[in-house]
Amino acid sequence: MMAPALSPRISRLRRLIDHPATPPAERDAAQRMLDRILAKHPSSGPVGDRDYGQRYHRIGRHATLASIAEMIGQDIAFAKIFSMPQHRAEIAERSPIRDAPVEIGYSVAAPYVGKIIVTIEGVPREWGWVSDCGIDDPSPALQDLADEVAEIMNSYNHDGSDIGKRFFAGVRVPERTLIW
Repeated sequence: MMAPALSPRISRLRRLIDHPATPPAERDAAQRMLDRILAKHPSSGPVGDRDYGQRYHRIGRHATLASIAEMIGQDIAFAKIFSMPQHRAEIAERSPIRDAPVEIGYSVAAPYVGKIIVTIEGVPREWGWVSDCGIDDPSPALQDLADEVAEIMNSYNHDGSDIGKRFFAGVRVPERTLIW
């Protein structure tokens, strides 16, 4: 099995080699590149227990945290719009982002080196908080929303015993403690 970072390059080279419109000289050059990559990285299995998020390969290897934060913000906005009940393309029965009150907003920032924080703003008190003995706890709906946002953020991350996280993720609600 190939290391996840190499597989997109290998698949692009294989597509170029197999495409009928590729000129012979270009096909030969692509085949030489593929042979060199495969010789340097034998398919002896993955290194360590690396885990790459499903959207990890959408960003470049040298992407800045600001550009990753921007993509996370776009994904949250897309999830809010795409999963609206009136759209026929809806595929999920339940979406915490769609089911959240309309007045809720999201801001994504990279305020520190190696950290991306999504702030969930405008949470109505009656929807987002449950009072128990004078202590406010997040409601199950707010917790589901935070989990969904965290899942979107982690889809751009990597982790493992032999490689650290690309960034640390946090979801917060103003004037409240970190939820996730």
